Amino acid sequence: MRSRHLITPFTNHPRIGYFSMEIALAPDIPTYSGGLGVLAGDTLRSAADLRLPLVGVTLVSRMGYFRQALDSEGRQTEQPAAWDPARFCEPLEAKIVVKIAGRKVWIGGWLYVVQSHLGGRVPVILLDTDLPENDKADREITHFLYGGDQTYRLKQEIVLGIGGVRMLLALGLQIRNYHMNEGHSALLAMELMRRFDLFNRRRPHEPSYNLPGVRALCSFTTHTPVEAGHDQFDWTLVREVLEDYVELDELKKVAGEDRLNMTRLALNLSEYVNGVARRHAEVSQRMFPGYSVSAVTNGVHPRTWTAKSFAALYDRHLAGWCNEPMLLVRVDQIADEELWDAHTAAKAALVGRVKARCGVEFDPWLPIVGFARRMTAYKRPDLLFSNIERLRAIARSHPFQLVFAGKAHPRDTAGKQLIEDLHRHIRALDGVIRAAFVPDYDMATALDLVAGSDVWLNTPQRPLEASGTSGMKASLNGVPQLSVLDGWWVEGCIEGITGWAIGGDGEIENGGDAEQLYHKLGEVVLPLWYGERAKWVAVMKGSIGKNASYFNSHRMLRHYAIEAYLR
Repeated sequence: MRSRHLITPFTNHPRIGYFSMEIALAPDIPTYSGGLGVLAGDTLRSAADLRLPLVGVTLVSRMGYFRQALDSEGRQTEQPAAWDPARFCEPLEAKIVVKIAGRKVWIGGWLYVVQSHLGGRVPVILLDTDLPENDKADREITHFLYGGDQTYRLKQEIVLGIGGVRMLLALGLQIRNYHMNEGHSALLAMELMRRFDLFNRRRPHEPSYNLPGVRALCSFTTHTPVEAGHDQFDWTLVREVLEDYVELDELKKVAGEDRLNMTRLALNLSEYVNGVARRHAEVSQRMFPGYSVSAVTNGVHPRTWTAKSFAALYDRHLAGWCNEPMLLVRVDQIADEELWDAHTAAKAALVGRVKARCGVEFDPWLPIVGFARRMTAYKRPDLLFSNIERLRAIARSHPFQLVFAGKAHPRDTAGKQLIEDLHRHIRALDGVIRAAFVPDYDMATALDLVAGSDVWLNTPQRPLEASGTSGMKASLNGVPQLSVLDGWWVEGCIEGITGWAIGGDGEIENGGDAEQLYHKLGEVVLPLWYGERAKWVAVMKGSIGKNASYFNSHRMLRHYAIEAYLR
């Protein structure tokens, strides 16, 4: 049968089961909402390049995250981002069943294969409950990414964690390690608890499950120091939806007495736990005392996040760079003029996108400051506008342009208000600073922004930026970052060499960041851009040679292989 034939090549040796609620497989497959999903996609793309035996597991999310529409005032509305998995994937014959809220819920799957230009291939299983065997409500469990209420979210996480483990086994895939990319998939550890109990039956009255056996199979990456980012469910809801799946008293010992805390469950049932930057690991260690939290700093996929003009430039001078990004340390051997020409081409693509999407005509001869990420309060997208008159004064001395993009979660009222605020500030600066907000931020838009901007701006509130990867993408394209010292930038910033820091790296310094931003932008960054081009290009090369060469998903995945998968 065709579906079995498709999966057979991936069953010949043990694999790492990489579980993530969202995975950015391609720009036109809306199974991602932002950085977490893009990171997951980059991980699997690097696995294909490096021929590492991973298998991705996620939800099909047939209705996607959402399409963002903005009116003239910047008010966000959301539309479904429906897609047809049959256009991109092959249906799998296997079906498994889980019991949710007293009903049998059948789960099917789709196979998407990540193909490397080097010949490597990594399978991704997209779990789907939209099957004729299921009740109407159950068919919709895998429709909306991060949609619905707490009950809907818990049902999704049952499908991902419990259903994902069962699907891999039903397909005949051998799994040597289960990697949980954030706590959404932590119920896979509970499924392993149950499987150990069923197939290695405990003696009567034996008090506990084989937790060491489960731990030996699991790794966990935590991604956020923001409390709202850690899923928790009331035990009353858990009993209603999961019933007596495992003994509740035993589950509470590893998942929390008060509520089912998915992060605690993952922490207690994983042999290896890591944060996504050194600073984030330190913050996580304080948040979760008693656990050992390692650090594997995130990275981005070189080929995916390098503009065509820069990829061609690297191909000419640094052959093999996209499989060995460390070769980018040799960027100094590329002539300044060639590097600037590659940037000019990338900038032209951004100028074209802004005109097409926003009707705003950017001047390619003026610097562009870019800011694009999820719109939420701790990212502080409005920090730049803390003092409008100060901003106007900087622009009169050294003219510059601003481009923004980003979505707010449909239930994040404060995030939506920030988008409206940005539009209000843009209108207030009309005639002084040319600015645009590009709607419906996605991977394609992101590539144009990170490659075509002249300066990449990042202003999170310390210490809430776990990692941040947009600046890493900018580095691949020679775009220096101006950022608060948080997340990966604590490691990546060499002042004046790879970019510039806003303020210091202490948490108490958040209050002075606006003043520091204005000082650095108006007195250091823009004067350098308008000064001798060779000095600016030297910073561009520093960004490539010292940041892009290291902060990539090839290096990241090699660290996971050594520290987590092969332990």
